[in-house]
Amino acid sequence: MLTVIYKSPRKEQTYLYLLKRDDFSSVPKALLETFGKPQLVTVLDLTKRSHLAGADLEKVKTMLNEQGFYLQLPPPPEDLLAEHKDWLAKK
Repeated sequence: MLTVIYKSPRKEQTYLYLLKRDDFSSVPKALLETFGKPQLVTVLDLTKRSHLAGADLEKVKTMLNEQGFYLQLPPPPEDLLAEHKDWLAKK
């Protein structure tokens, strides 16, 4: 299963996976407007991979088959205050 990966010029660490190069027909218009003009990153064969760096491989495959695209968002920012409160509570 080949997938084409694009990055967002507006949202750091945000990627869009598609089945076909430059075929954005399955992506909602509002999402594309927020994403910005997609910038091609790479083409991957998902069948030859055991994992992906920032996404769950099986979830990516499922979403590509079901909706024709997968949106990878950046990980949530660290909540240092919550971590500090937890640390204090454990002391």
